[in-house]
Amino acid sequence: QVQLVESGGDLVQPGGSLRLSCAGSGFTFSNYVMSWYRRAPAKQRELVASIGAFGIGTNYADSVKGRFTISRDDAKNTVYLQMNSLKPEGTAVYYCEAVRPQVSEYWGQGTQVTVSS
Repeated sequence: QVQLVESGGDLVQPGGSLRLSCAGSGFTFSNYVMSWYRRAPAKQRELVASIGAFGIGTNYADSVKGRFTISRDDAKNTVYLQMNSLKPEGTAVYYCEAVRPQVSEYWGQGTQVTVSS
């Protein structure tokens, strides 16, 4: 059974930091492009960051460049999102996605991040 389980969401003050984790199971994790998306209230889902299979290449939304870092540990089947200098507009549910193009796609259930004083 395929699972993606996100964790690490919390309430944090503006300027603070959080690290999200997404643990995968039931598929060959290292073969998959891993991405973080977010959906803010009343807004469309947005790609935040992605990292290629085997850690080759990263991509970031302009709004998070220089503040967020995506990384993966294939030995632990886990992808991370380090979020620094968080802003109130970062308040959203953050989702993890695993994609092997033209083969399969999986999603986690999401973790809530709230940036507020």
